[in-house]
Amino acid sequence: METQRDFVGYGPSPPDIWWPGGARVAVNFVLNYEEGSEYSLEDGDGRSDAALSEVAQTRVPVGQRDLGAESMFEYGSRVGFWRFYRLFRDRELPLTVFASALALERNPAAAQAVADSDWDVVCHGRRWIEHYLLDEATERDEITRAFDTIHRLVGRAPEGWYCRYAPSSVTRRLLVEHGGFTYDSDAYNDELPYWVSVADQPPLVVPYSLVTNDAKLVGGPLVTGRAFGEFLIDAFEELASEAAVHPRMMSVGMHARILGQPGRIGGLRAFIEHIENRDDTWICRRGDLAAHWRAQVPPPEVRACT
Repeated sequence: METQRDFVGYGPSPPDIWWPGGARVAVNFVLNYEEGSEYSLEDGDGRSDAALSEVAQTRVPVGQRDLGAESMFEYGSRVGFWRFYRLFRDRELPLTVFASALALERNPAAAQAVADSDWDVVCHGRRWIEHYLLDEATERDEITRAFDTIHRLVGRAPEGWYCRYAPSSVTRRLLVEHGGFTYDSDAYNDELPYWVSVADQPPLVVPYSLVTNDAKLVGGPLVTGRAFGEFLIDAFEELASEAAVHPRMMSVGMHARILGQPGRIGGLRAFIEHIENRDDTWICRRGDLAAHWRAQVPPPEVRACT
């Protein structure tokens, strides 16, 4: 068994560290950029992908192109991305891009914008596909090609890795064997980074969240951008109150085709205004968060995974 479950974690005693500047809550904004890398008949997949779009399920028969779904994805790359770009550029805020390599390849202007920014990049696969459906050799090849493509397009290597929804049972080992990644975010089980043991190595896991995530705005419990912003504020305030005892981390997951809509992004702006000038808050890139954790909480002695 390559991946063992852990129901204990840090328990009642998480590491008591300070984030830079004496902050107690680290907030990382994540823009998932995957438009153009989803399942598509044009790419030989036999179907169009309608996941995380404005329709609960595709209305077009399998085997036919769903031009409606395709155009919703295109909105993210054509319009939504640039709305995020302006917001974070104008406020000079750190941002992490979970980038699918093919999506960047199909939008050179977006790739150049990322390259010219100081945002950090997490490899979100070569394509926005389920790695748990791949055999090991194919997955290894997908990881290598994704890493190399992003490095070429952006001019710097992606530091982290994140699959579409869930990894396979061997993804983390393959990342360790690749050697180019400093952490992965293929977990949702904590509010702080943690070390694991894989192939006699101690990879770092920086957990992500599908809770403080704009996926709730499509087919989920939230309807308006304002409600999403209020939800983020509620989550942050709870974490801030707990951070008086132990440090906390908050990931905000965003998609260009979802929160990048004009009727929704105002909720994000309200949340940013709520936190951006607080002394107890560190708004950071994911790579900086991982590096700080590595410096403050070194990996334990590694034991072989059995």
